[in-house]
Amino acid sequence: MGLEDFRQSTMNIGTLGHIDHGKTSLTRAITHTWTDRHSESLKRNMTIKLGYADTIIRKCPKEQGAAAYTTEEKCKICGSATSPVMRISMLDAPGHETLMATAIAGASVIDAILFVIAASEPCPMQQTREHLMIINLLGIKNVIIVQSKIDIVGKEAAAKHYKQIKDFVKGSVIESAPIIPVMTNQGVNLDVLLEMIANMPKPTRDMDSSPIMYVVRSFDVNRPGSDISKLSGGVLGGAIKRGMLKTGDKIEIRPGANFAEAGSKKAAYKNLITVVTGISNGTDKMDSARPGGLIGISTEIDPTFAKADSLVGNLVGHVGKLPESVTSLNMKYYTIHRNDIPSQKVKENEPLLMGIGTATAIGYVKKVKKDTVEVELRNPVCAEKNTKIAILRNISQRWRLTGYGVIS
Repeated sequence: MGLEDFRQSTMNIGTLGHIDHGKTSLTRAITHTWTDRHSESLKRNMTIKLGYADTIIRKCPKEQGAAAYTTEEKCKICGSATSPVMRISMLDAPGHETLMATAIAGASVIDAILFVIAASEPCPMQQTREHLMIINLLGIKNVIIVQSKIDIVGKEAAAKHYKQIKDFVKGSVIESAPIIPVMTNQGVNLDVLLEMIANMPKPTRDMDSSPIMYVVRSFDVNRPGSDISKLSGGVLGGAIKRGMLKTGDKIEIRPGANFAEAGSKKAAYKNLITVVTGISNGTDKMDSARPGGLIGISTEIDPTFAKADSLVGNLVGHVGKLPESVTSLNMKYYTIHRNDIPSQKVKENEPLLMGIGTATAIGYVKKVKKDTVEVELRNPVCAEKNTKIAILRNISQRWRLTGYGVIS
């Protein structure tokens, strides 16, 4: 196969883990891309928005075992030309507790996880616990645990920490997940990691249904001061859940954009209808896109609607084929029992922070009846029935993951 067969990723690989455990550094080591492009991320030295990057896993024809796997076009061991095996998209999710909703949003579009746990701190740290809850909540079984920063602590401490990890994941959906110690800055064991990713079970894709794409990022690609007659429409970045999108398709974006006048306290969302004018994987243009990997689609919408990730959380599909946008949700609520949080029933008028697809939504509990909760949303969302929603409650002035809901 030629490189044209690897223009779209086979899998979306997410990174989860506690803040400063090395998720972004690991992503860079694999993809050669630093994903913290957001200015506030750079200032605060932490991931705030979902980072992303693509890479192609390659294999040397002369080496054996893990040593054959690389992302370089030439083997560093023997110098032979390598052959492409698979393309992957990596999503780097924030670890900080106040940004858990962003991490949950990223988890909704991934096929597998690299769960990064640093040997330089005891396991588990707080966000390590909560990210394992996300993995259990979403039922993601394709997980590789990456034990990072082993070069900082030494052999004996790393072995002790390895046992802490094994004890931590015991009884979870990833109890038997492999644990790979790595030295990210020196590239140690990255080949083992690449071999494991390449040999993971590939997800089954639905190519025939009407397409649905989750919007993960949105952009205005025009430079300030550009000639108005030469402006490009807004660009949407995301992952196709099912079906295919093609250049020239007429599409709908729901719940769309807020058309409320400046200063207005009341939102006025309207669906956007436009045309796909281009599709890209970040480096190459494509005529069509299928499920798997992250893509960007160029449109004819006003670029101000798409700037600064304004359309994140929207669904994209063919006109009239998407679920209706709603401002209230009925859902069955399931509590996650936590040792660090007292168990409390959901109360009427209580605020909830919810991860719905790639949308982060604020809602207020309107009614509670046994395990069924009706929530009034601050802004509309577009979501399918039976969608699983991560729910964070404000406990002691902090948003904490306490359960999940299923839309009825």
